[in-house]
Amino acid sequence: MGTQSNISDTLSGKTILIVGGTSGIGLAAATQAKSFGARVIVVGFDAERAKEAAEQHGLSGWRAADVTKRETIESALADIEHVDHLVLLAGSFVVGKVLEAEVDHLRRAFEERIWAAIYTLRALGDRLASEGSVTFISGALGDRPNAYGTAVLAAASAAMEALARGLALELAPRRVNTLSPGPIDTPLLGKALGDARDAFVEGLRATLPLHRLGSAEEGGAAVVFLMANGWMNGATLNLDGGSRLV
Repeated sequence: MGTQSNISDTLSGKTILIVGGTSGIGLAAATQAKSFGARVIVVGFDAERAKEAAEQHGLSGWRAADVTKRETIESALADIEHVDHLVLLAGSFVVGKVLEAEVDHLRRAFEERIWAAIYTLRALGDRLASEGSVTFISGALGDRPNAYGTAVLAAASAAMEALARGLALELAPRRVNTLSPGPIDTPLLGKALGDARDAFVEGLRATLPLHRLGSAEEGGAAVVFLMANGWMNGATLNLDGGSRLV
């Protein structure tokens, strides 16, 4: 993954914009990038939470936006002069069976991912450095959906990886990659599962090769790696502890 000094040399003084950077993997990536000397701005849905995260961790700034609404993204990013690395991690756990769930609910899986990415890239335009990078997030469901209402979310996750490969050509020489995490212990997990979280986690621990979930810090380190390694391009990095094997 590169030495600490190499990452510091690469990221020091750079401006990093992390959409979905107020908790979980995004916040972990933000704090780690800051420790390497980067100037980090986080974007979250809730203004108060974004402000608190930025102030608590000494980040360079924060913005609030609803990633499904183009105008709020454009407004939030209007005064940012330059971005070296863009990280797009926003997205809720959209679950619902195709024949049962409200279509507007299912549509959010794509709105929060594909269209949010397009809105953000268009809003930044040439302010995204030509030698910079873009990092998306997908998920192991893109490879291994299940029968419990994840078909649309799996499709959106797989689409993010395809979009990244296409944009690696379209936005060149900017690099575009995707992080595909397996089970990660983040606040999103508790929000999605509610009271069923603990039982779900225990079941995973019994079946996963490492007998644990991944951490937000491990996810954040993977994001930092994708930003810092100049030869990673058009790739999907599977960070799953071997969960795809079982």
